[in-house]
Amino acid sequence: MQEGTLLAAVDLGSNSFRLEIGRYEHGYIQRVHYLKETVRQGAGLDEDRNLSAQALQRGWDCLERFAERLQGVAPAQVRAVATQTLREARNRDEFIARGSALLGHPIEVVSGPEEARLIYQGVSHLLPPSEERRLVLDIGGRSTELILGRQYEAQDMTSLRLGSVAWSTRFFAEGQLTERAFADAQTAARAQIDEVQALFRRSLWDVAYGSSGTVGAVGDILAQCGRTAGRIQRADLLWLEQQLLRAGHVSRVQLAGLKDDRRPVIGGGLCVLRALFDALDIEELQVAQGALRQGVLYDMVSRESPATDLRSAAVAALSRRFCVDEAQARRVADVAMRLFAQVAPGQDAVAQQLGWAAELHELGCRIAHSGYHRHGAYILEHTDAAGFAQGELEALARLVRAHRGKLRKLELDWEDAGFMLQLACLRLAVALCHARCMPDMQGMELVRRGQRLQLCTRAGWAAAYPQSAHLLRDECEDWQRTPWAVGVQD
Repeated sequence: MQEGTLLAAVDLGSNSFRLEIGRYEHGYIQRVHYLKETVRQGAGLDEDRNLSAQALQRGWDCLERFAERLQGVAPAQVRAVATQTLREARNRDEFIARGSALLGHPIEVVSGPEEARLIYQGVSHLLPPSEERRLVLDIGGRSTELILGRQYEAQDMTSLRLGSVAWSTRFFAEGQLTERAFADAQTAARAQIDEVQALFRRSLWDVAYGSSGTVGAVGDILAQCGRTAGRIQRADLLWLEQQLLRAGHVSRVQLAGLKDDRRPVIGGGLCVLRALFDALDIEELQVAQGALRQGVLYDMVSRESPATDLRSAAVAALSRRFCVDEAQARRVADVAMRLFAQVAPGQDAVAQQLGWAAELHELGCRIAHSGYHRHGAYILEHTDAAGFAQGELEALARLVRAHRGKLRKLELDWEDAGFMLQLACLRLAVALCHARCMPDMQGMELVRRGQRLQLCTRAGWAAAYPQSAHLLRDECEDWQRTPWAVGVQD
């Protein structure tokens, strides 16, 4: 990445939306601009897990304001990620469609483990180099992430469905701060944390760090009230709970360092934090400077090179786990990408996605050869692959599902030219590689004219490879029944 490149991350959290703009310099990202708005989308989910009209509008209004500030950043250097609230919301597609249009950039919904990995990246890149074993926790509005790692590598991670907004709504709905509410909230949080306690037990880490959200708010309060800055201890949490109990209601809480937007959710967040201290035997928590948004920025830097793009490593790991024939996968990927470059030159990101789909097209064979394309698609739709947003995995799943079988039976978006070109190149590559060896492509060219593709081969090719020619003719006949057409010219 060139020195001086501007990068921007938009974090669509359950409590707040944040925009971070940084400049890449000498391997580090220096902050240029930071915006935060409290939208409290997590509190706008109804019993059916739909975002209310007001919650939708608050989010859209914020994204429209962010869009103006992003005008000076290249589109390829902007990434917007959404977390737990939009993972849960049934009407998230409505929000994402309009929100992406208003922001001017696509919004990605990341899985819980991927959110955790990005948080760790943000925290670790803003800490001094160290060999210490780290526990990182982040209490958000509707989820809490726990990560074990060393240096820049997250080793174990999980995401729990509890957070400051969710717990405040559930246990402090009327704003009353009572001993019974605190006890019930901590017991409920502890019940969830206990399920993963063994994975994050005290013997597995040396130093505990807390990121953003509730930890940042508690750290600010403690520092302003004369306690040790940058560190949270058990006694501090007991003291803070007593201050809230004395106030009796969130409207009467007066604490230096407590911002107005955090006051309604401080009770729920504190209960989750206390439960984490108890379950994981934490005596002291260091307040980290890095967070999800910084992790997104550094992840964009890593994606600049295939050698450091974690998604390529995740694809390789999936292939090994499900015993994919890697040589065949690589052949199909090479052929598909070669064909795609002829009809869509310069679309590197789309070509990369096609390559991953080709490498994983036989993913489901480990389950059963019959219907393996459906099995592979199911795996991709329900897996957590490091580096991938949920939408990216769904796109791979669509390609894997459609790479074989009758096209007319598939529910495809025929107007999506990018996807249709990917699919055509993948299906042609699978046919050409049917003998599980590299096909003879000398003189072969794929030509596009609108929605018609023509595969041109050299004279005599069909006679030399009759089985391949037969499979290609079958493929072309299948395409004739769709809005697109594929032909072969010998």
